[in-house]
Amino acid sequence: MSAALAAEMGWHGSPAKANELRIGARAPTASLVTLEGDRISTPDLIGQVVILTFWATWCVPCREELPLLSSYTERHAASGLRVLGFSLDTPESLRDVRQVAHTLGFPVGLLANSSAPGYGRIWRLPVNFTIDRAGRLADDGWKDKKPTWTPERLERVVSPLL
Repeated sequence: MSAALAAEMGWHGSPAKANELRIGARAPTASLVTLEGDRISTPDLIGQVVILTFWATWCVPCREELPLLSSYTERHAASGLRVLGFSLDTPESLRDVRQVAHTLGFPVGLLANSSAPGYGRIWRLPVNFTIDRAGRLADDGWKDKKPTWTPERLERVVSPLL
């Protein structure tokens, strides 16, 4: 999507707040700066299903769900699934982040270098958000009582969007 079209659709307006997240409403913009220095923004991914996953190397449930999410992503990439991995680790832990990222089938970057203000302060890990092909929020990780990805949850939340 072009920047002009994104602006026309309101993607570059005032940032949303986490308590303004609404299923079916336009998802707030998020931009991942990958470990390689590339920038990937959600408005550029309109037409694809996008999962934003927030994790950390020190988070045991995160480390357990990342391989599952990576495998699911690789199986469904041809159907238009994209995952953006935002690590809450500090730059001092970059070596550990790179070690984990090397095993994943989706791009990873540090949240400190990226931008996802409309999703609020990330205080619980893991937390994930799913955006449909039209750029609408399809799943709000703050509202999930059991937010960790499982095969059943991926089939229930993501597969119908593909």
